[in-house]
Amino acid sequence: MPHQNTLDARQTVLAIIDMQEGFRSPISDFAEMAVRIALVAHAAQLLKIPLVVTEQYPKGLGHTANEIKTVLPINQKIIEKTAFSSCGAREFEAELEAAQALHVLICGIEAHICVNQTTHDLMERGYRVHLLTDCITARTEHNKEMGLAKMQQSGALPSSTEMALFELMRDAKHEQFKAIQRLIK
Repeated sequence: MPHQNTLDARQTVLAIIDMQEGFRSPISDFAEMAVRIALVAHAAQLLKIPLVVTEQYPKGLGHTANEIKTVLPINQKIIEKTAFSSCGAREFEAELEAAQALHVLICGIEAHICVNQTTHDLMERGYRVHLLTDCITARTEHNKEMGLAKMQQSGALPSSTEMALFELMRDAKHEQFKAIQRLIK
């Protein structure tokens, strides 16, 4: 049985928080993050990990980055919200409940606002939150560092794309090992 702080594919959801076109200009590493999150979203589907995608006030901030949209399932529901925490949208919590999630793998923007508040609300609700630290960013490096530090000090678990994907597969004999390996190389 895996340790409680390692990901279990049967109980994990990938949450993509507010990776919207309106942030492309003010966030210097936006394009890099969008590509990396698209890779994680693609891998999650190969591993049959449910996706939950949010957009913060899309009327003003636009929709999910094209790099990510192109790999999402055709019927992927996008949850619109105005609350900074994704937990402020009832549909978000309903998706986690429907997936019977215990672990929530988090990526998106901004580290110190929506990602931070979502992470804290999820932990308060009993979820184990795993931060894809190489898939979370903000407009400034300082705010990114502060957001990640606060979430980790509160109990969120730091992770990375490769760490998470290999935890989810658990074994080189996994049926998607070669496909995942090709994605990350």
